[in-house]
Formats: sequence, structure tokens, C-alpha cells
Amino acid sequence: MTASRGFGVDVGGSGIKGCIVDLDQGQLVGERIRIPTPQPSTPDAVAAVVAQIVQDFEWDGPVGVTLPAVVKKGTAYTAANIDKSWLYTDAAALFGDKLGRGAEQIVVLNDADAAGLAEVAYGNEQDQKGVVVLLTFGTGIGSALFVDGKLMPNTEFGHIEVDGHDAETRAAASVKDDKDLSWDDWAKRVSRYVNALENVLWPDLIIAGGGVSKKADKWLPLLDVRTRVVAAELRNDAGIVGAALAAQRGIEH
Repeated sequence: MTASRGFGVDVGGSGIKGCIVDLDQGQLVGERIRIPTPQPSTPDAVAAVVAQIVQDFEWDGPVGVTLPAVVKKGTAYTAANIDKSWLYTDAAALFGDKLGRGAEQIVVLNDADAAGLAEVAYGNEQDQKGVVVLLTFGTGIGSALFVDGKLMPNTEFGHIEVDGHDAETRAAASVKDDKDLSWDDWAKRVSRYVNALENVLWPDLIIAGGGVSKKADKWLPLLDVRTRVVAAELRNDAGIVGAALAAQRGIEH
């Protein structure tokens, strides 16, 4: 039986990654391509890189693309770690034009939402029930919210106020590095952030993603929170996998 395949591209502030995805297994097919994000990261410059990656794989089907932005019905309404000229850009139409296909074959979504889609779809089945939050700890804090496996798109939980500060300015993984915090000190900040989130949301499960999830054993046991927290399983491939899955499902935001 031939595996169902899709294509995903994950646009980040430092790199743009893409690959064919086996949608039955939630795994990349072969080696992904990563190209540094052009600077400045304008819509046209980024779209040209996305088109190059898709063409290098000779892929002619639907394409899912993530952006570090709030995305509604293909249009970007914020721009985090990409050029501000993305604001109010019809990204689906732009990528469709660059790829030489209709916008209906392009699905654009928030990067954390894409990672969450992948984790919920291919992670532990027991982790799909109830209220599930994916938090990606990196330069900032991205978030994705699911209720019984259904995505509630474009949450911005990294920007809730905690002790008078934007949460991600206190608890992002980049803060640990910038301030040279120990795992214990950083875990205290993450706990304070999660406590604030728990007070307004009461999730059943939190999935911790981002690059720092590779070292989950060093900090997850240090958290003082009431919600069960598990490490993301797909690590840095989650955005690509989730984007491909979204394209297959034809999800629009």
C-alpha cells in the first residue's frame, strides 16, 4: 500500500526547512532541505526560498507553509522574527503565485499551531483528549490549543502577563541562554508562567516543544505545576509535518 504523502515548509527567523512527509507515519521522507532565512525576510524573498525548496523536491501537490505569525484565511496579521512587511500580506496568494499553482492548493498557518497538529496527530492517543496545550520554548514562547483534538488557532499564550511582564521575556529558552540561568532557575520561571496559564485555562496536558525539549530530562522534573507536562515527540520536524498535514486536510484559519 502506497503511503499517503504531503509537503510541508516551516519558515523561521533563522532558517526555512521543507521536506516530503509520510502522512501515515508522521515522518520525513528523506533528508529535509534547510536554507537560511533571507535578510531582510520580506514576503517576496521568503516566498522565493519556499518555491526553491518545493521545486528541489519536484513536488507538484498541495503545500503547507508555517509562518511565525497569526494567520487567518491565508493572511498574516502579525510578524514575529520576520520582516514587518508581512503584516496583512495574503500569504496563501503569494506562495501560490511563486509556486505556480492556485491559492487553494496552499495552506498557511501559525508555526506553533502546525507543530501542535503534528504532536496531537502522531503522539500518544491518550494525549489527544480534553484540553491540550503545546508550548514551544525558543526565542519566544509559541502556543497551540486543542480541545478533544480540534485546533483552536492563533493563540498567543506566550504573551500573557506574568508579574507585570510579557511571559516570553521571562521564560523563553532564549532568556535562559541570555542570562546564563541554571536549569533550576529557569524551571522556576517556567513554573511561574505555567501557573499563570493554569489559572485561566486549566489544561489537561501541556506538551513542551522547541529545541529545549531535547533536554527535557534536565528541566521537566523541576517544574512545580499541577498539569502533566510531557516533551514533544517530533522535536524540530514538527512544523514541517504539521504543515503537510494541514495541507492534506485543507485547514484554513
